[in-house]
Amino acid sequence: MNRDARSAWQLGNGTSYGKFNAMTTTIDAAGRIVVPKAMREQAGLSPGTRVEVRCHDGVVEIEPAALPVRLRRRGTLLVAVPDRSVPPLTGAIVERTRRRMRRERGVE
Repeated sequence: MNRDARSAWQLGNGTSYGKFNAMTTTIDAAGRIVVPKAMREQAGLSPGTRVEVRCHDGVVEIEPAALPVRLRRRGTLLVAVPDRSVPPLTGAIVERTRRRMRRERGVE
């Protein structure tokens, strides 16, 4: 999506469907980028979070890496089971996320 098309998606609060449009940072001599705190919080990134980095048409994309899972048969069902221990997804987490997304989209 080109820059003009992206700006057409911009909401009045400076975000595009929950994503910040842009924040300026600098690449250091070792090639590291500091992701601004507001963006880290928005993306749920914390120290040690594994990320995937891609380059497509000259645009660098960074996103949290998918949780590695294995498919296991449980009875007649095939279930995705995480390769490592993860905290349980609680109703409170789901509700907090749902409210945040509705607020960001201006629905709530």
